[in-house]
Parts: sequence; structure tokens; C-alpha cells
Amino acid sequence: MIICEYRDVIAISLQSGSSGNCIYVETDRARLLFDAGISCAQAARRLAMHGRDIRDVDALIISHDHADHVRHAGIYQRRVGMPIYITPLTLNRALTRHSLGRLNDVNYFFAGGELTFGDVTVETIPTPHDSADGAIFIVSSEGKHLGIWTDVGHLFKELFSLMPSLDAVFIESNYDPAMLENGSYPAFLKERIKGPRGHLSNAEATELLQSGGRLQWACLSHLSQNNNSPEIAFQTHREIIGNGLPLYTASRHTATGIFSIDKSG
Repeated sequence: MIICEYRDVIAISLQSGSSGNCIYVETDRARLLFDAGISCAQAARRLAMHGRDIRDVDALIISHDHADHVRHAGIYQRRVGMPIYITPLTLNRALTRHSLGRLNDVNYFFAGGELTFGDVTVETIPTPHDSADGAIFIVSSEGKHLGIWTDVGHLFKELFSLMPSLDAVFIESNYDPAMLENGSYPAFLKERIKGPRGHLSNAEATELLQSGGRLQWACLSHLSQNNNSPEIAFQTHREIIGNGLPLYTASRHTATGIFSIDKSG
């Protein structure tokens, strides 16, 4: 388990993958959750392991309408009074596909805009992923920038222009092309995964990381259970980018330790 003393921004992946996604980010004056693909009880337990109380979270921000990112959002709000930030199209699609229940505190944003919480600005970036209105995020505080980049769709120009500004990133590294090609998925699903509205491969994630000039660390995220492994993803990145960048993987089953962005870094 990686536990680092933090000075500015800290982050914890509470879970990552098609079985559920949730990332916690904390600064001096804001505590945020990104996505609600795991139960509120799971998130609370995993935060408590790191001395955090889920009732202190200021907002839940939803990236898109797929179940592994939104299905428990209503429970979070009703159980701990957490306001939800979501695009109108994402909410509309989520309500028709998932049993979110009663929602009392919904705040809309539009992909491409910014949200502000205390000392934090969250930049939202539209993606071509196959969702109603997906977004990825850059969380900024006191000149430090954290990317939350999963379910990207494909590599697009804006990603390469933004990556050099990031100090750390959770980056989608979903599949190994050989495992996908030789695996048991039907042809239509293979095409969906590797297509322009699907997911990034290990090599594509590596290509994007190579454009980062100031990264303190990267956490490989949203790894496929059937078409990838932490070992293969890690090896692919190391073979291409070497050993200079601290590199971690987010688990499909448990929380990571605390990652930090050093204020002086």
C-alpha cells in the first residue's frame, strides 16, 4: 500500500474497472468524489481506512451515464446528503437506464465548462466515449493539476495539448490488443472496445503519457478483467517509457493507498 504525506492535493482510487469506479480527491478546503460505481457503504469503508469520513465530502461529480460510474449516485445523496454534479443529458440517460431513486440536490454542468469548490477548480472535457454526454476532468488547486482520464473513447488532439500541464493522472489503460483479439468476446464487442468510442489500449495510454512533461506519478486505471492484467499493463508502459515515472495500477477490487501531488514538486 502506498501512503504518502501530502502537502496539497491527495487522491485515492476507491475502485476502478467495469465493476465500479470511484475516485476521492482532497485539498486544503475541498473534498470531492468522482463517480459512484461502488456502493456508498463500500466507499465509506475504504475512505475510513485512510482516516476520511464520507460525510465530509463536498460533492459527487459524475463523468457519464454507464452503470459502473453512476448506478449508486442516488444512495450517496440520500444517505450522506451529498450534492450531485452531472450534465443534463447524463442524468436523463441514467434515469432511464438505472434505478437511481429520488434525487433532491442535483447541480448541472455542461461538458467543456468548469466547476468551483473552495480552492478547487474542476475543468470538464467532453469525450467521444459511447455515452450520452461523457466528460473527463482536470482538478486544479494552487497551481497543481490532477487528471482523471478514463472512458476516453480514443486519443484526440486536446489530450496531447493538456497532458503537459498535469502533475499527476489517473489514466485509462483498458486493454492489451493481443489479449482482446484472441479472447472470447464476440466480434461486435471487440470492435466497440477498440473503436473510436470505446477505450484506450495500454499502448495508447503510453503514447499519451509520453507527452507529459511534469508528471509526478501516473496511475493506470480502468483495466479490463478479461483483456488485460496489471502486470501486462505495467510491463507495456515500462518497456516504452522506462523507469523514470512513478507508475501504479488501480485495483478492480480495493482502494489504492493515498497518492499525493507535492506542492513543491
